[in-house]
This record gives sequence, C-alpha cells and structure tokens, in this order.
Amino acid sequence: MKIVAPVALLGLALLGGCGQARSAPESADAVQQRAIDAQTAQRRTGAEIQDRALNRVIRTVYLCDNGERLTVDFDNPRAMATVRNSHGEAADLFQERTADGIWYRAGRTELRGKGILATWTADGRADTRCRAID
Repeated sequence: MKIVAPVALLGLALLGGCGQARSAPESADAVQQRAIDAQTAQRRTGAEIQDRALNRVIRTVYLCDNGERLTVDFDNPRAMATVRNSHGEAADLFQERTADGIWYRAGRTELRGKGILATWTADGRADTRCRAID
C-alpha cells in the first residue's frame, strides 16, 4: 500500500503534462496570421447581419441641405420609421414597397432614399436632400 501512493502521484504528474503546450510564434507573420484567424472567426455572416437589421430598431442621423438634422428610428419589425427634426417635431411614417432603397410615408410627409442619401418631404415644405452621418 505504501508503494501505491507514490506511483499514483507520479502518474498524475505525468498526465498533467499531456496537454498541448503553446509555444511562442516563430515570426511576426505567424502573429499576424493568428490575429487574422481570430478576427475571421468573430465576423458575422451576411445572413446574421441581415437578421439583426430586420429584427431591431436602427437609428440613423441625417444632415440635410437646408441645415435640418433628422434623427430616424427605423423600426423594422413594425415596418415604420419615426423621424425627429432638429426642432423636436416627430412624424411616424409607414414603410412602402420599393424596388430598391427605402420609402416611408404618412400623408404628404415622406422619406425616400438609397444608401446614405435620402430625400425628406415634410407636409407644406419643399423637398430637401439629406445625407446619413451616423
């Protein structure tokens, strides 16, 4: 019995060292490649990004040619957008079908656009071009 305990301890010590040892990278290229591999593993797929965009409220800030600043909350699950201007006025617009880009409207108020450019039409005012800044 006295011999079994030292043998068991020796066996545990040997088993503890069986894990893979990490060695320092051999070159700067190896370090860079490890970083690239880690970033690639963390990137989201296009489907994940699209799912996130379609199921959340996304806030975008536009700066318009007339000096107006619009904050737009695109509520994709409800197919609406809430547009707030720099004076604190808000308008709830409903999504319309479009072949490309965005189109939200309610009555004679609408926000249309594609990419970072949009046209804001507020009831009774001239159309103004806007550019997303956030």
